Amino acid sequence: MLVLVAPGQGAQTPGFLTPWLDLPGAADRVAAWSDAIGLDLAHYGTQADADAIRDTAVAQPLLVAAGLLSATALGDVVPGAVAGHSVGEITAAAFAGVLDDTAALRLVRRRGLAMAEAAALTPTGMSALLGGDPATSVPHLEKLGLTPANVNGAGQIVAAGTLEQLAALEADKPEGVRRVVALKVAGAFHTHHMAPAVDALAEAAEALTPAQPRVTYVSNRDGQTVETGGEVLQRLVGQVANPVRWDLCMETFEKLGATALIEVCPGGTLTGLAKRALPGVTTLALKTPDDLDAARALIAEHSAR
Repeated sequence: MLVLVAPGQGAQTPGFLTPWLDLPGAADRVAAWSDAIGLDLAHYGTQADADAIRDTAVAQPLLVAAGLLSATALGDVVPGAVAGHSVGEITAAAFAGVLDDTAALRLVRRRGLAMAEAAALTPTGMSALLGGDPATSVPHLEKLGLTPANVNGAGQIVAAGTLEQLAALEADKPEGVRRVVALKVAGAFHTHHMAPAVDALAEAAEALTPAQPRVTYVSNRDGQTVETGGEVLQRLVGQVANPVRWDLCMETFEKLGATALIEVCPGGTLTGLAKRALPGVTTLALKTPDDLDAARALIAEHSAR
């Protein structure tokens, strides 16, 4: 079974969209999306520097656009299941047919703006813990007032909280943690600090009419499969203030019988986790259009099976 996944914020790098815009029809599609959401996606994906695309209001729609563009380039693919990490869940909702591409981008544009506004209220951030055991690390984070905002599996946890709390973590690491690495995000996402964004996103969601998922949709809130479009949308609203449990998503992929996993552009993060947590699963990351032929071959192999 093939699983199609979409990465979350922090995966973006300057110029990563450039080669994708050379594909037939890609530039026109991105221009139409840009007009729909009032943001020049082509500029930010090709010319903007790292600081500019670190802005939450920019990074989130840019990532969803890249994911949709690269998935379209794969051709007519019907995966066995889809999932997304953090904002990648909106990309996954479009993969599943719950939202059309324009609706997904309008929703993520509102999400990015609302989360940027919430992040501006208090200086906050996120840091990845390298090494350690979650059973030891999670209580240590909670002692420092931090939230384990991403439990990614393969032993990886991302802590979120105020800059003062993150500085305290640097000085007082959990047992077994080698390093604490600050992430390229502008707030403590998936924590109570994002509560104001939930209300804004709920209001935006009221204008949408979600369709039923065409394929199995795995939610990063708890790794459960979601049967209705209404519940998918409800979870998209709440997840901005809830921790991401990617570890549970990968457990579900395994239970569903996953044999291959393709991560859409800008791929790499989720395939890296899958290589460690799902050693029997073939993984492929779409980083540039040069990866498309290999991805299509993998898709064809699974279609034949």
